[in-house]
Amino acid sequence: MPENYLLPLLLEARTLNEHLDADSLLIVDLCKPETYAQAHIPGAVFVDYARIIHGVKPVLGLLPDLQRLSDLFSEIGLTADTHVVAYDEEGGGRASRLLWTLEVLGHRRYSLLNGGLHAWVAERCPLSQAVPNITASAYTATIADDAPLVDKAEVLAKLDSDDVRLLDARSEAEYTGAKAYAARGGHIPGAIHFDWMGTFDKDRALRFRPEAELRNELEAAGLTPDKEIIVYCQTHHRSSHSYIMLKWLGYKRVKGYAGAWAEWGNASDTPIE
Repeated sequence: MPENYLLPLLLEARTLNEHLDADSLLIVDLCKPETYAQAHIPGAVFVDYARIIHGVKPVLGLLPDLQRLSDLFSEIGLTADTHVVAYDEEGGGRASRLLWTLEVLGHRRYSLLNGGLHAWVAERCPLSQAVPNITASAYTATIADDAPLVDKAEVLAKLDSDDVRLLDARSEAEYTGAKAYAARGGHIPGAIHFDWMGTFDKDRALRFRPEAELRNELEAAGLTPDKEIIVYCQTHHRSSHSYIMLKWLGYKRVKGYAGAWAEWGNASDTPIE
């Protein structure tokens, strides 16, 4: 892991439990509000998922404007030295979207709690109903020069590039067009299907499946570490989880298409398969 990380990118519940009192640690809960109210990791601050996405129907998964992000991250006390640990109760999609957003802003001190709340409970780690006192900061959000963010124009420009692969994290039915949540069904030409649901180990509280298994399956599908990988789903929710998975597996060039199929499938100037 990079030397400036307080904790590894993929963090196990027992390890987090040993560091709950660590300096500059910010635990962010992206569960449903009622779940947070019932029980959460001690010290965790709640962030409503709707605050880290933006859009107008039908394109709902875009990045919020920088002022909204500045306000949110100031409210929860984020600073340049903060190490963020994010989790949710769905396997990590919402949490991963937060972490991808931080990376877009150039903040790379972060971890995903492997398995999220399910793994935390399975390990019998402590739970709390107390809402922590938060010391607000003065955070200014800016897009990093090397932000892992692509738009429709960039995806279109790279469709014929042998150096680029697209990973479609949606269900098989969405990928084939059997189910369509946009004006048109199907997938971006050349995109490789790698359903995010297939990355979970349901017998281990929704943690990632073993590293070697995932790596072998990705490479067999043509998603190799030497390529630039662009991930997408319907709103860059599920594919944010794919983004973190690839980073964990050591892929160096990974980007997220936030407009995703909601934009691509509703546009009139985009090719589909």
